[in-house]
Order: sequence, then structure tokens, then C-alpha cells
Amino acid sequence: MNASSRRFLDALLLSPGPSGYERPIQQVVREYSCDFADVSTDWHGNLTAVVNSGGAPRVMLAGHCDQIGLLVRHIDDQGFLRVSPVGGWDVQMLIGQKLQVWTTSGPIVGVIARKAIHLLTQDERKTVPEVKDLWIDIGAADVAEARELVQIGDAVTLELGYRELRNGLLAGVAMDNRVGVWVVMEAARLASRKSPAAAVLAVSTVQEEIGLRGAKTAAFALDPKIGIAVDVTHATDCPGIDQNEHGKIEIGRGPVVVRGPNVNPVVFETLMSLAAEEGIPVQVHALSKAAGNDGNVLQTTRGGLATGLVTIPNRYMHSPVEVVSLSDLTHAAELIAAFCLSLDERSDFTP
Repeated sequence: MNASSRRFLDALLLSPGPSGYERPIQQVVREYSCDFADVSTDWHGNLTAVVNSGGAPRVMLAGHCDQIGLLVRHIDDQGFLRVSPVGGWDVQMLIGQKLQVWTTSGPIVGVIARKAIHLLTQDERKTVPEVKDLWIDIGAADVAEARELVQIGDAVTLELGYRELRNGLLAGVAMDNRVGVWVVMEAARLASRKSPAAAVLAVSTVQEEIGLRGAKTAAFALDPKIGIAVDVTHATDCPGIDQNEHGKIEIGRGPVVVRGPNVNPVVFETLMSLAAEEGIPVQVHALSKAAGNDGNVLQTTRGGLATGLVTIPNRYMHSPVEVVSLSDLTHAAELIAAFCLSLDERSDFTP
């Protein structure tokens, strides 16, 4: 990962983008990708970076830029913010967290907790609260001050940032799926340096966390023939996960190439062959149903794209401390770039 690519990753991880509020993160993607591609943003918010627009076939690389978050629904009489979830939260991950409320005047710091353990009843200690039971404290003196600062519908995220762990690992917020955005844009950049015959459409898709919405509209509008979705997947190399049920997926052992009914078998075979030829380490994961990521809608848009799934091992998904490996990101981008460069007008993905 060169210095420019690392700065891009850092900027991605420090920019807010809950579903429906992805504009700041898309500005970061635009600033980076405009150096090697023609960039446009549609009315839904999807950003597309195109390399060789007149090429064939057209291949779409999809990485969703949105993260899970919260939405301000009510400001109570004491000036505390009541919120609803955007995306799938384990509520226990929220308690005791530092937050940022994204207002029109800029971010406001807040915290979310519940009563101190000394004040909880025995029944409350045994109960996991729901989001509706929690509140955000921004330090407002009263409801009037809170309403001067915050509007109904303002987005909330965990405090952005990450820490570097040993062995090239990063831990932080929104690895799901800023790393996917990084991979598709980096793959397009790498492909652009070798003049691909294909048209490479790298898309930073919106609203994946609330129903795969951006990938669906982008794929329909762009009308590609091939699609590669890049997202995170569950690493199973930590305590408490049954590998007999979930498979063996390890951080730092390479990106995961998915096999199953959501994946075109020729795309899978091509990715595996290229990984072997290029010396790129990969892992294989079996998925026996439709994916819960952008690959789901890529496969069923228009006449159906020849779809592949390349995923990044991630420990502790949908938490404040998601862990990924820098080497897995780099290898994923190299593999997808090689795939794009292997395409020409004769490419046939008929199963």
C-alpha cells in the first residue's frame, strides 16, 4: 500500500457516512478517484469512477460506503436525545460509547450510557435494553439549548477513528465497509495503469445497510455485464465462533473468494486462477444462500450480472472495534485489478 493509498484509507475511516447521509464520505472518494477516472454522482448518492468508459465488457465493482448509525427522533424535556437505529445494532455495543452528532453546524460530541450499576435493579441488571430505552447526553443545560444545536433527523455515529494493532491490523469504527470502498477504488486505479480493454466502473454505493438500495439503482443505471461486490465477512479466528458452522476464515490470510448460488461459477474460477497465477493468497468461503450484501442485487439486476464476491475478513463486525488486516485489503485490490485486466470482448461467463 503506497503512501497515497494509505492516506485515502485514513480519510475514509475518519469521515462520517451513515445510510442516507453519505455525502462527506463520497467527497473523500471523489477527491481520490478523480486522479485516474471520470467521476460522477447520481441523485441517489452513488459515486462512480469510470476507467475506459468505451471499453467492453462493462464490469461494476461495488463497495458500499455507508455505516450503521443512529438518527435523532426526539429531544426530551431534559435535553437528552432519543434515537432510532440505522442498520443492525447489538445494543450492548452502544452502552458507554462516545458519539458524534452530525448537525448542520458541524459535529457535536455526545455520550450514550444508562443508569450506573449501583442504581440498577436486579431485574434491570439481567436485561439487555433496547435502543428506545437509551439516550444521548450532549451536555445541554436544558431542552432549549439542545434544540438550538440539534435537529430532528440529524445522524449520529460512534466517534470516528481507529487504532493500529500488531501485525498490520487496524481496529476501529466503520471498517464495514470503508475497506470495500478502498478496495474497489484501488483496484480501478491499478487497472487504469495498464489500459484495460474492459470498462471498469468502480462504485461507492449507498444505503447497503438498510436494504442494498444503492447497488440496485447503480447497477440498473450503469448496465454492466459483470459485477464484483466487495464487503467484509466474519473472521472466525477468535474465541466463541464454531468453525464447523461458519467455516475457517482468518485475518491476514488473504481476501475471501465466495462460492455458492449467489456467485457465477466462471467468475469464481477466474478469480481463483488469477490468484494462483499472481501469487495472491486467498481463502474460500461457501455461501449457500443469497448474500446479505451488494452481490445479492447485482446478480438479479436487469438480465442478471455475472457476479463475484470478494470479501475482507473482519473481527467484531458492527462494533466500535472492527478489526481488519492491511495485507488483506492490498491483496483484494490486486486480485480484482487482475480480473478487470483479464477481460475483453471475448470474455464469456456462461455457466
